Amino acid sequence: MEVSTNSAVTREVAEQAVVASPDRTEQWARATASGVFLLAAAYTFYAARGMSGGMTMPGGWTMPMMWMVMPGQSLAGAAFVFLLMWQAMMIAMMLPSSWPTLELYSRVARNTGQRWPMFNTVLAAAGYFTVWGAFGAIAFAAGFEISRAAMFSPQFSKWIPAAAGVSLVFAGVWQLTPLKQSCLQHCRDPLMFLGRAYKPGVWGGFRLGLHHGAFCAACCWALMLMQMVLGVMNLAVMTGVAAIIATEKLWKRGPLLARLVGAVSIVAGVTLLVRSI
Repeated sequence: MEVSTNSAVTREVAEQAVVASPDRTEQWARATASGVFLLAAAYTFYAARGMSGGMTMPGGWTMPMMWMVMPGQSLAGAAFVFLLMWQAMMIAMMLPSSWPTLELYSRVARNTGQRWPMFNTVLAAAGYFTVWGAFGAIAFAAGFEISRAAMFSPQFSKWIPAAAGVSLVFAGVWQLTPLKQSCLQHCRDPLMFLGRAYKPGVWGGFRLGLHHGAFCAACCWALMLMQMVLGVMNLAVMTGVAAIIATEKLWKRGPLLARLVGAVSIVAGVTLLVRSI
């Protein structure tokens, strides 16, 4: 029989779970998560090398291959390839920093009498990455439409560098806002999050994952926008953004880092905007 929980009880259980020693099941879960991360990272590396080229466009910028529909390929096929690559990239970038929350949820699920705690944890991860999959679908739609417009209009293409500069400024400003800090605090405090969002039941894990993914996307969308402007499949940019995301969430001075990254993005955006006008 599952134990009925409320936020106060869940937080107490979660606090106890933090100091608990990992059992064999949890060790297997860590090993499995490590294997998934390595597979995702390997595929991301492979996909990045395959999509490293592009087309030089009016305005002096390069249109990445990922926004193009290749000869003999349908739009649906291009979208599928992009989303497969995107989801692998998200797992490689986000799993390390989201794992503490998932692992704590697994412990709380066991301590509150859930029948299938590990299955529920898998559902929580599925909910989390479902949000990032939806983010990727929006990114592909926007990138494809912008690229198609640039292909048909040289004048539109010439404004892309200026638009990229504005995007970096916009993303940088978000990094400085209290709302960014609030979303970041959600990601930095799994105890607080589980105390508010934990629900028992098979689908409780999936709903929790959706909840956590939504806050994480709100926290990190500006960093992802920076990555798309600087090179979404550039391995150096990807690694740097992943490191920033993890450091913001896990380092005690993560909120300060978020503001510093915002300031750098604003300066870079203004510089790019001035050069392109």
